[in-house]
Amino acid sequence: MLRRLFLSLTAALALLSLSACGYNDFQRLDESVKASWSEVLNQYQRRADLVPNLVATVKGEASFEQDTLTKVIEARSRATGIQATPELINNPEAFQKFQAAQGELTGALSRLMVVSEQYPSLKANQAFQDLRVQLEGTENRITVARNRYIKTVADYNVLARSFPTNLTAMMFSYPVKPSFTVQNEAQISAPPSVSFDKPAAASK
Repeated sequence: MLRRLFLSLTAALALLSLSACGYNDFQRLDESVKASWSEVLNQYQRRADLVPNLVATVKGEASFEQDTLTKVIEARSRATGIQATPELINNPEAFQKFQAAQGELTGALSRLMVVSEQYPSLKANQAFQDLRVQLEGTENRITVARNRYIKTVADYNVLARSFPTNLTAMMFSYPVKPSFTVQNEAQISAPPSVSFDKPAAASK
């Protein structure tokens, strides 16, 4: 009887100790990070799925810049070529490559939208306009999903770096997780300036 009571008290104290050291918080936040990351991947995949139809529609414009289309196709290929698994958020190097590839695709699509403004037939093409609206909506959803991920990871990482919960992180293998570097991606994804002005003829 006393032995059973002792074991029960020991188990209760162990649970209280784990709770005090943030174990339950790690469990909760780790699941939140995984859920928010899954939403990020869903939105990036949604964007990638739009690209083939967008490219096919733009190809109907015979005079459209082929270099712009090629860069979109190549950027999508690189972005989808990275295996985006749940484990990616535990690998900072792979995460950085994933972010760079997605930023490159963002930039290529931004340039495509800028260039398309110079083609009246595309602006009048309902299929293209529908795809454009879908792309803009998806980009907004990507931003929302990324921001939610950034916030969740920030909360998790504070717990992983703070004492004494950092001891729990080391004991139960809860490493610091990588996050999106908004400033770097903004630089990667910024569309280059496009000029359609013809150079002035040299004076003789």
